[in-house]
Amino acid sequence: MERKMSRKEIVLILALAAALTPPAPGSQKIGASSLTSLLPQVANWKAAEGVQRYSPETLYEFIDGAAEAYISYDFKELIVAEFQGGRTKTSLTTEIYDMGSELNAFGIYSAERFSESRFIPVGVQGYIEEGTLNFLAGRYYVKLMGYEGGGQTEEFLKLFAEAIVDKIKNPGGFPVPLRAFPKEGLVANSEKFILRNVMGFKFLKNGFIANYKQAGQEFDAFLIDGRTAEEAEAMLKQYLDHFAKSDPAADKRTTGAHVKDPYLKNVFVARAGSYICGVTKIKDGQDALGEKVLAALVDGLKK
Repeated sequence: MERKMSRKEIVLILALAAALTPPAPGSQKIGASSLTSLLPQVANWKAAEGVQRYSPETLYEFIDGAAEAYISYDFKELIVAEFQGGRTKTSLTTEIYDMGSELNAFGIYSAERFSESRFIPVGVQGYIEEGTLNFLAGRYYVKLMGYEGGGQTEEFLKLFAEAIVDKIKNPGGFPVPLRAFPKEGLVANSEKFILRNVMGFKFLKNGFIANYKQAGQEFDAFLIDGRTAEEAEAMLKQYLDHFAKSDPAADKRTTGAHVKDPYLKNVFVARAGSYICGVTKIKDGQDALGEKVLAALVDGLKK
């Protein structure tokens, strides 16, 4: 199957189906797959034949412009199924992405949502827009698209979403490290998980980033899970060494250190146990704000 990109996926280079055409050559009719057990059974809706399965090797056939983004989060498998509503022209398409872990599922989900999206309580979280409902539940990222449903489209989407969540049984929750982000100035639903190449550095991985608006400024805060204190210290040293080569002004502060990044402006960074945390995009002359938020991050990670 092929589909066009929506506004969201053009911005994020991630695809959201707007229309479906017959299966692309190479897509596989579903065989033995645990994902089929998650397909909903909804009264008065009939599943169409030819459920499709995509692997990391064939995902590009379905979302050509966005496959790499999913694969970068260690995507495992996708199944796509269509349902018909009774004798009407109403139809609904389900896409269930198995991302292998709850953290990776949150990563790709958080990359596609907008903080201003209309969120609903389904699974861990979901949002509705333009005849679609996307939600996060466990290690799965699920996308639902309704067609020809008129004013009932949203009702149908929610019905299918709840039916799938019931199949998943344990939807889990948001990643625990998100709790360490200070609440003051935090832009709701802006948190993201970056599996690799955090802030563009190959040696930084397993990072969480959140947007802030505070004291008339917009900036970001980040957390990087080093797994152990030793690994976190090694990554921090490598990060500071990178700037020491080009920025002799890099200096240590009461909490952590301050460096100048050509893209992220003033960066305040420190280690807290097995984590590296920091604040980026702080304007010149606003060091006090950067140090304040950094101290709050350190305190949050200690709790």
